[in-house]
Amino acid sequence: MPEIQKSQRQKIVIVNTGCANISSVRFALERLGVTVEVSDDKDVITRADKVFLPGVGTAAAAMASVTQKDLSSTLQSLTQPVLGVCLGMQLMVESSAEGSLENRLGDTQDDIPCLSLMPGRVARMEANGLRLPHMGWNTVSHSDDTLFKGIPQDTYFYFVHSFAVPEYAHTLASCNYGNPFSAAINKDNFFGVQFHPERSSDAGAQLLTNFVNL
Repeated sequence: MPEIQKSQRQKIVIVNTGCANISSVRFALERLGVTVEVSDDKDVITRADKVFLPGVGTAAAAMASVTQKDLSSTLQSLTQPVLGVCLGMQLMVESSAEGSLENRLGDTQDDIPCLSLMPGRVARMEANGLRLPHMGWNTVSHSDDTLFKGIPQDTYFYFVHSFAVPEYAHTLASCNYGNPFSAAINKDNFFGVQFHPERSSDAGAQLLTNFVNL
């Protein structure tokens, strides 16, 4: 079992975006002995030591919920470590083609604006004939000894998605499904993982532990 070093002294908050399977993330953390609060209160989020930003569904629906809850500026102002999970990771970049007209018209003028916590754009995966969504276990290679500490190269993580951030300057880990894409991204205090650590067995538990221990 991965060892949590700082949980007793920390306030861990999962942002209630209104569009996430929050319970699975919370239960995964509680299994590690971490006490978690779920909240959409700006003051609670701002005072947290670590923040989780989960999400499921489409970028359009998620950003509509974040906007309705008036959380964008709060999330953009955070200086503590923040971990986006799956759609939560995708919300961290500048824009997303998910829900736009790109699939029909081939342009990007109707991209969904995201949180702009770091540069980047979410695009529909180019899977070279492989079935979408990309669903199931796949290997991840990384260039990081913080979030991926103690996790060997080419470890399997669990994915469910049809859109992704292509590899670029802020890619922390990569996966290949027809073409390579960003399995994890990072800029400053903001981290994101495209896979579901809460569904990724021991490797996922290790990654969650590493984040809590940052």
